[in-house]
Amino acid sequence: MSELLSLQAALNARIPALSGDASGAARRGCPLSDLRDRLRRAGLRPTRQRLSLGWLLFGRGDRHLTAEMLYDEAMRAKVPVSLATVYNTLHQFTEVGLLRQLALDGSKAYFDTNPSEHHHFFLEDEGQVMDMPDCGITVESLPDAPEGMEIAGVEVIVRLRRRAGARRQS
Repeated sequence: MSELLSLQAALNARIPALSGDASGAARRGCPLSDLRDRLRRAGLRPTRQRLSLGWLLFGRGDRHLTAEMLYDEAMRAKVPVSLATVYNTLHQFTEVGLLRQLALDGSKAYFDTNPSEHHHFFLEDEGQVMDMPDCGITVESLPDAPEGMEIAGVEVIVRLRRRAGARRQS
């Protein structure tokens, strides 16, 4: 328990929007306690590493990141994890529905902290993923699923690139 309190204190200093009370004590309504409950409801034991990575993942709202991006954030936050642990945790979170894995670029997988069904833009030149505004996209005329299979979902990914001469907006 003292390790978790130390973790919470360290993360509170790095992510002020998620800080609990000044004593660092775990309590109902505290983001660390909420995360612990969320992991348990998903069927995962709230280990120190899962809590640390979950804190980094879910503490900044909906976003899209790769394992390498999360690993870099963990290193900057002084969270002692290996890249393999980051990959394993991301896949465990995906399996229980806390994350959604996006196959956008053949060389890396992106993970979306918003697991609800929605579509994406992928900026190819920058490797950036953005949620597409809900604009009523429909996909019609899907083929029948093969024997013994059912369609689990349909993802629309619109790939974007900057026009020649177009400037980036700040």
